[in-house]
Amino acid sequence: MMMIVRANSLAKGFSGARLELIQLLVEMINNRIVPVVPRIGSLGASGDLAPLSHMALAMMGESETQVQTSNGDWVTYNSKDALESFGLKPIKLQAKEGLSLINGTSQMCSYLCQSIINLEMLIFAADAALSTSIEAIKGSYVAFDKRIHDVRPQLGQSISASRIRSFLGNSEINDSHVDCDRVQDSYSFRCAPQVHGPMIDVLREARRIVNIEINSATDNPLVFSSNGKPEVISGGNFHGQILAIISDNMAICIHEIASISERRINQVLDPQWSGQKAFLANDEGLESGLMIVQYVAAAVIAELSLLSNPVSTTNVPVSMGKEDHVSMGATASYRTFKASKLLSSVISSELICSCQALDNISEKPSKSVGKIHYWLRNYVSKIEADRSTTKDTEIIAKLLLTPEFIEIFRE
Repeated sequence: MMMIVRANSLAKGFSGARLELIQLLVEMINNRIVPVVPRIGSLGASGDLAPLSHMALAMMGESETQVQTSNGDWVTYNSKDALESFGLKPIKLQAKEGLSLINGTSQMCSYLCQSIINLEMLIFAADAALSTSIEAIKGSYVAFDKRIHDVRPQLGQSISASRIRSFLGNSEINDSHVDCDRVQDSYSFRCAPQVHGPMIDVLREARRIVNIEINSATDNPLVFSSNGKPEVISGGNFHGQILAIISDNMAICIHEIASISERRINQVLDPQWSGQKAFLANDEGLESGLMIVQYVAAAVIAELSLLSNPVSTTNVPVSMGKEDHVSMGATASYRTFKASKLLSSVISSELICSCQALDNISEKPSKSVGKIHYWLRNYVSKIEADRSTTKDTEIIAKLLLTPEFIEIFRE
């Protein structure tokens, strides 16, 4: 993805680079030739200087690259040999072209793009997991009434509430407790749209920022035409502050979505709220049921708490003080990418617990929650006795990061 972003930036025509550079990048991408690039090295100012330098080395036939085979495996080659095996020649750089390749926000954008993709799927899954947990504890639908959210029309909150309403409805479980004496559920259920909503808002802003960034010229200096003559102007489009700050915001949201999800897990496993055996154990007192699943979710939240600390507030001046303020955008965006994958584990845990609780309820859930339950049972069998749930959690977490989960609602 870093190569795609760089090629697109060069194609804007303000970098002083020949068409041959862009063509080589495109040929490498199409032939699945990928330079070996260390993750650590960028300070998010002067662009992603060190990582992009490794990309440039491969284009010059130096260093190492990996090539994807027809069966999907990646094999490491000398860059020159890899290029020549596909009929490509290493590039010989001309004036300005070295800077054009290595100066820009391409690595930051790559991590941020993947983070946005992950989180757009996961916030949908979080709304679905909440809906499943509501049915599991026989919770109230009242907090998602459209009128409540219309009088506080925060966009993300409204989208989340609307989505939750679409997951709930025509439920035998809900009909069975219409006249119960429970006035309102705890905040982790009742306030879910108000907590999930900010993630939706932040992701909309992140997508706006990245759409601009990946279609911008971000190297330095830039070359403009002035009355038919080239004019070289030095500036600072390589500085990734905006990417670092939105990455920090996303990381905070990730922590909050995981935190509220774990609180719902706690209630599904608590007899006071679920009306079932503690930890949903089949032999209460002798078996631990899904107790350890909550432990894992809690441990992930500890990790996410560390990862939610801002990175953009870190500044280490370099280059003898010339580069005296850096964004640390690459570190921030990679951190967010890592956190997004951890979030999938917590939502996976909630789905596993709530679906186990549904198995013990005689009434049918809403149609959408029924689809969720059916989908999950294709991968995770009902727990009849204590067993390891590691693979269960991992497979669902992995699938939540693919379109498969969303697709079950299109049927």
